[in-house]
Amino acid sequence: MSGTIRTDGGRGRLGSVLSGLVVAVGCVLFLGGFAWGAVLYQPYTVPSDSMTPTLDVGSRVLAQRIDGDEVRRGDIVVFNDPLWGDVPMVKRVVGVGGDKVACCDADGRLTLNGKPVEEPYLRPGAPASGQEFSATVPDGNLFLLGDERHNSLDSRVHLQEAGQGSVPRSAVTARVDAVAWPDNHVVERPAGFTALPGGTSRPGPVEPLFYAVVAGCVLILAGAAQGPVARLLTGRSRSRGKPVNA
Repeated sequence: MSGTIRTDGGRGRLGSVLSGLVVAVGCVLFLGGFAWGAVLYQPYTVPSDSMTPTLDVGSRVLAQRIDGDEVRRGDIVVFNDPLWGDVPMVKRVVGVGGDKVACCDADGRLTLNGKPVEEPYLRPGAPASGQEFSATVPDGNLFLLGDERHNSLDSRVHLQEAGQGSVPRSAVTARVDAVAWPDNHVVERPAGFTALPGGTSRPGPVEPLFYAVVAGCVLILAGAAQGPVARLLTGRSRSRGKPVNA
C-alpha cells in the first residue's frame, strides 16, 4: 500500500493545498492591486494635441488623485478652471507661486527667475515658446504650459487676467503618472526642474500596482492549471507503466 494519500483525481493533498494557496495569493495581489489603483488613480483621455510629443491626442493616461499643495514644477496635471473651459484639461506646471516665468532667452529657452530651464520633452529644435512673454505667478497659483508650445491654449493666452495667466492650486485634481494606452510607460520627471527649490515630485505607486496585478494574474493561472497538469502527467505515467501485450 502506498504511503502517499491521494484524492480521487490523483492529486496529492499537498499539491491541492499548495494550488489553493497560490490561487489565494494571486487573488489578493490581483484584486488588491485593482482596488488600490482605483482609489489612487483615475483614467483620463487626453483631449487635444497640446501635450505632444509627451502625450498624444487620444492617449489614455493614469492620473494620481492628489491635493494641489503636492504639485511641483515639471508635473503634468489634470485641472478644472472655469476661465479655461468647462472640461478637465492637461498641462505641465512650469512655475509656482512667486516664480517669474519668461521666454525666451538667447537660446530659445524658458527662464525661471532669470535661470534657463532645459526642457527635453519639447520637439527638437523648437523654442520654448513661439511668442515672448513674462509673468509673475501669484502665491498659491501655478503657471501651466503645453509641451506643444505652438499649438497649446495655455497660461500664455490668459496673461492679461489678474492671475497673470495662472490657475489656483485648488483647481488641480490629479497628476499624470503613466500612459496606459496606446503604449504603456511611466511619465518621466524632467531633470531641468530638479535643482530648483522644492525639486520635482516623486512618482506614485503605479509601477508596483501594475506588477502586483500581473503577478496576481500569473499566480491565479498557475494555481488553476496545477490540477489539470498533474492529472495529465499522472495519466501519462500510468500509461507508460502498463505492460505491453505480446
